[in-house]
Amino acid sequence: MKGTQLGELEEIILLTVGALFDDAYGVAVMNEVEERTSRKITISTVHAALKRLEEKGFCESRYDGATKERGGRRKHLFRVTAAGEKALADSREIRNGLWNSIPDIAFNRSE
Repeated sequence: MKGTQLGELEEIILLTVGALFDDAYGVAVMNEVEERTSRKITISTVHAALKRLEEKGFCESRYDGATKERGGRRKHLFRVTAAGEKALADSREIRNGLWNSIPDIAFNRSE
């Protein structure tokens, strides 16, 4: 397995793959990321991130059947693996721990 940490974009894309579950393919992931984050990304950026995530063992892919609507092309579908779920849980734990360690005064909040 290559690397064990998630970059910010990788984390967002892997979370999106999980959210889309059985309909997670490049264009759907791109559209969902843009809708949820208001962050414009290209399809090539999504494909590159999905390839890295697959190389790390955090997601797996398969091809769906070709359809008339897609001009006879098959969808390349992705799904989060157990290792990907663990990486996301680890990332959440790190972030929550950091958030919880910030004293109220750091953000000028009264106690």
